[in-house]
Amino acid sequence: MKKGVKLSCDILVRYLILIVIGILNVQIFYFLFTLLTIYPVYFLLNIFFDVTISSNLLIVKNFPIEIVGACVAGSAYYLLLILNLSTPRINLVKRIFSLIFSFTLLLLINILRIFFLSLLLVSGSAFFDITHQLIWILGSIIFVISVWFLTVKIFRINSIPFYSDIKFLLHHSKEHKKPQRHKKY
Repeated sequence: MKKGVKLSCDILVRYLILIVIGILNVQIFYFLFTLLTIYPVYFLLNIFFDVTISSNLLIVKNFPIEIVGACVAGSAYYLLLILNLSTPRINLVKRIFSLIFSFTLLLLINILRIFFLSLLLVSGSAFFDITHQLIWILGSIIFVISVWFLTVKIFRINSIPFYSDIKFLLHHSKEHKKPQRHKKY
């Protein structure tokens, strides 16, 4: 198979996966990461306080802490998947390990974020509301970008999401449009 055709097929497969996940619903990330987020937060808080857990509700010192979908950050995991799959020239093993790394790092950051915000809430800190809003609005963006940049650095990813694919497709389509000279017999 020609290199250009193989790379075109690679692009097609990667973007089809993204479309299928988008159509089937991004809720799969919330399903996968809700329990992976709630229980570690519960265990961390339980080191310092008596914590009751019921579904997605943690009760600490009579403070109800509800871990909602936005807390789980399912869309952030989907964004990391989009960045990973829209980046060409990553072999399958490296792609899988970089996804595992980025998902795990985001999960750890998210667990610690919820834990520290919970500590602020239970301690009655006047800074809880502003800290929660700032981390939610700015922090989440910074966390995802930082995780992606660190993944790129650690896994030595040299391509740019979307741009490298578009550049390849444009270059490849121009090659096919060039008039071919026929040999005269």
